[in-house]
Amino acid sequence: MSIKVDHVLDAKGLSCPMPIVKTKKTLDGIEPGQVLEIQATDKGSLADLKAWAGSTGHHYLGTVEEGDTLIHYIRKASVSEEKEEVDYPHVIDNEELEAKIGEDNVTILDVREPAEYAFSHIPTATSIPLGELETRLSELNQTHHVYVVCRTGSRSAMAAKTLEDNGFSNVVNVKPGMTAWNGKTESK
Repeated sequence: MSIKVDHVLDAKGLSCPMPIVKTKKTLDGIEPGQVLEIQATDKGSLADLKAWAGSTGHHYLGTVEEGDTLIHYIRKASVSEEKEEVDYPHVIDNEELEAKIGEDNVTILDVREPAEYAFSHIPTATSIPLGELETRLSELNQTHHVYVVCRTGSRSAMAAKTLEDNGFSNVVNVKPGMTAWNGKTESK
């Protein structure tokens, strides 16, 4: 497959949220309609960049795997297509989440990739990676308070918005997420 690109971004070795941060910065410097190729090694970048592009109006063209590298293609939106990026408004910090563990009608949803979850996660957390969330919504109880966690709070913000868009009314994003989690963890 040959795709004409206007700019190439090397995001190899970076993990969430840095591929998105660098993509935003690069897109700011290119013209609408131009195609950006993002080279990344973070497996979570597939779901992250696809969801981020959709939420901002940029056109996610697709991803190709070459060995350990994911090569993503995004076309910059025109001014009329572009949407203002809005952070998910309902947020709590790690300490507030820790106090909710074990309460009735609480679901802690971890939207990181399976390998991230396997190495360290909150013991009661349910693992559904961001890229699988829309197809696995039926696994979650819509009447529960759903606290969404990821590595830094970026991926979980996108997941929280997805849940809200699909009828979940009690959704909260957890920041800063697992990078600063001091509570109990387990590994699988």
